[in-house]
Amino acid sequence: MTATSDTEARVPPGSRRPWYSTVAPRVFWPSAVIILAFVSATVIAPDVMGDAISGIQEAVIGAFSWYYMLIVSVFVLFSLWIGLSHYGDIKLGPDEEEAEFGLKSWFAMLFAAGMGIGLVFWGVAEPLNHFAGLPNRATGITQDEDGAQGAMVQTFLHWGLHPWAIYVVVGVAIAYTVHRKKRPVSIRHALEPLIGKRVNGWLGDVIDIAAIVGTLFGVATSLGLGVIQIGAGLDFLGVVSDPGNLTYVVLIGGITALAIFSVVTGVKRGIKWLSNINMGLAAVLLLAVLVLGPTLFIFKDLVQSIGDYLQNLLRMSFNTTAYEGADGNEWQGWWTAFYWGWWISWAPFVGVFIARISRGRTVREFVAGVLLVPTAVTMLWFTVFGGTALHRELFGDGGLVGTDEAGAASVDTESSLFGMLDGLPAGTLLSVGALILIVLFFVTSSDSGSLVVDMLASGGDPEPPRWSRVFWGLLEGAVAIALLVAGGLDVLKIVAILIALPFSVVMIGMCVSLWRDFRVERKSMLRAQRRLQRDQLTEHVTNSLIDDGLVEPNGRTGATKEERATTS
Repeated sequence: MTATSDTEARVPPGSRRPWYSTVAPRVFWPSAVIILAFVSATVIAPDVMGDAISGIQEAVIGAFSWYYMLIVSVFVLFSLWIGLSHYGDIKLGPDEEEAEFGLKSWFAMLFAAGMGIGLVFWGVAEPLNHFAGLPNRATGITQDEDGAQGAMVQTFLHWGLHPWAIYVVVGVAIAYTVHRKKRPVSIRHALEPLIGKRVNGWLGDVIDIAAIVGTLFGVATSLGLGVIQIGAGLDFLGVVSDPGNLTYVVLIGGITALAIFSVVTGVKRGIKWLSNINMGLAAVLLLAVLVLGPTLFIFKDLVQSIGDYLQNLLRMSFNTTAYEGADGNEWQGWWTAFYWGWWISWAPFVGVFIARISRGRTVREFVAGVLLVPTAVTMLWFTVFGGTALHRELFGDGGLVGTDEAGAASVDTESSLFGMLDGLPAGTLLSVGALILIVLFFVTSSDSGSLVVDMLASGGDPEPPRWSRVFWGLLEGAVAIALLVAGGLDVLKIVAILIALPFSVVMIGMCVSLWRDFRVERKSMLRAQRRLQRDQLTEHVTNSLIDDGLVEPNGRTGATKEERATTS
């Protein structure tokens, strides 16, 4: 195992290391203590913690929403630049090595880990929320045909190029560091060109601790929110009635058990198999809704929405709702600034995992696979599911956008997917399939998150010990249960967003470090090419002179006049 800081204990050949020495103690134990302390405080005093952290969130969103908008757009440009430039030829691994995973399995794993569950959760709900004007209409989206188109394009912004560019920055930086430079699997070593040997000191420890805490909070939050949607699906199908905390605890326990089994079997078996099953089932559900829904409208809406997205991409990327006052700040906290912070907080998890499965690919393949292909699939998914729901609201029976007690528009976010499927032929069967898909996606997110956290906490070991995989898997489930029972999931979600602020600075450092590394490698490649060209030119000229008789193969020049006269 390649280790960091104080994990480099030497062990005599043939002996086994104690279980507690298989981790990086200056990273593992502080991370575990921070997480457990936060959960304990939230369970003991949820109201106090909630008020304090909510106040911090409002301050961050109010003061830094412009920063999030700017920096994420810069990440998009940076990702496109490294993919399209001559740096795209750099191999993320030894030059002669082939990709570790085939394209099908690679796409399935990166997509399932990156945002597969988010697409299922928000595929119907987000376009409907924008259409309904929740929390307000600061962006000018109205509840009519034009507003439906605006809702779809706004959703494309939140799930298109921008979030995947965040993953590209972290993923390429780590993949290059691990597979090309042979460093341990960690965040800290991606900054080595910038901070030097300090990556092995306290600064590197802090970077990895922040990545672990952010990753576990993000996965636990998704696990908690996901079981609420699963509960809504079970309620819709009549399996349970009015699901409560007991139902959610049982669901979290079951998903955690499946995730632990998957993560113990490793990337090449459990995680790979589950990811392939996920993508297969997601494709079946997508095709079913496409065929059973308003098919012609979906195709037309897809082409039109992509056009509007590309046409308005620059404007929307920098829309900070500055002239909307308090409504603008509230809207950013609900949507764009929230999403950008959320994606950044997930970047350590997804970036490390994608880097782990991308050995042997070039930078250009990485950018195309991680940035462009998932964006295209995401647009198709939201058009099929969200477009079907909007078509029903505009031209069908409606019922997916309701009103609350005050008469304002409302959307049942957790059950909107099942409500949309219920309006299609074989709606019950589709709902059962969607429920299975949600469970599998959550298992995949949980096991991938556990593996990444364990790699970071084990000093960068790509195959960490099984006991610690089980530990982090159990801790994720315990965090989700504790905060769900205590009503603290929203607090945990806010914390994940706050972690994004300092980690965005780390990502900027990654961009600078990556540029420095790529520039050095490009210069070395050019020098090698010039040497090769020079050698080839010398060989060509020598062979030509030999053929013309001006140079003999042993290196002598052509015969002198006296030698030629004597010969004649």
